[in-house]
Amino acid sequence: MNADKVVEVPLVSTRQRPAKPPLYMKLGNFALGGLAGMTAVSILLPLDMIKVRIQISSECGERIRNPFVIARRLYNNEGGLRAFYRGIDSALLRQAIFTSLRLGIFTNLGEIVKRYRKRKTLTLYEKVICSLTAGGIAAFIDTPLDLSLVRMQADRTLPAELQRKYRNVVHALTSVIKEEGIVKLWKGAPPTVCRAMAANLAMLTTYEEAKERLTARLGKQSYISLLSGVIAGVTSATVSLPFDNIKTKIQKMKARPGEPSPYKGVFDCLVKTCVREGPSRLWVGLATYYVRVAPQATITLVVYDILKLSLIHICRCRRLLTCRSRWSPYH
Repeated sequence: MNADKVVEVPLVSTRQRPAKPPLYMKLGNFALGGLAGMTAVSILLPLDMIKVRIQISSECGERIRNPFVIARRLYNNEGGLRAFYRGIDSALLRQAIFTSLRLGIFTNLGEIVKRYRKRKTLTLYEKVICSLTAGGIAAFIDTPLDLSLVRMQADRTLPAELQRKYRNVVHALTSVIKEEGIVKLWKGAPPTVCRAMAANLAMLTTYEEAKERLTARLGKQSYISLLSGVIAGVTSATVSLPFDNIKTKIQKMKARPGEPSPYKGVFDCLVKTCVREGPSRLWVGLATYYVRVAPQATITLVVYDILKLSLIHICRCRRLLTCRSRWSPYH
């Protein structure tokens, strides 16, 4: 009697590499990110104006921190409602570039990592790396627009002889190049990049982590994105405010003729702020910053998710996602 034949089966990993997202989804992540950011800033720009004025008033030694008093001054002394939307063109263009880059890079980089690791989700460490990378790249590219916005918002606080009187974002950019050189468009880049990396880390990592944990505990509920956005917004505001404070002071400063600049750099500004105003003043205007940044993060993230799902459903209805494609946005 012949012995049973033993067939050796080679060991094959059961972990299947997630399919590559189609090109239109990769590009869509950038476009939808910019649209979400522009939606949020259109609603919240007046709060950003008040936040900038509070930070500058602290630097000038004024004791007025009440956002309602600052708002009344703006309205009465600087042209009514238009004063709150000074720099709106720069703000919208900035969001079109900055938010599209930071959300697009984060989402697409996350998809690359998931494919490489053959997993459907990212670890906390991977989310941190993706968010820091996306924030740093986006902020460096966006620094000239951020510089223009800060200067346009802070211009009326300078003495008359030092006011720049930029008419719009194009005039601001061309004036900086003519008067200071193209390199000065990246004035304040280090604190801008640090702020963006800190904010991106706190916002995107917290949002994704909160959404995963809440979904695991509560199931797929419609309010989970909103709740996760609120958590991410509060975290982002707390972590990024000191960097935002330093960035604002460096970008808006202008030396009088024959005098040195108020700050030599990021570290010098940090030290002088702590010595003159106290370390707690790094968080000056925290309440206004919360009201400004937390809702913007929440609106941006929730709108981004809604737009992504809408794009996916539209594409499926038009049969752009065929049954042959293994890629799914819900991985």
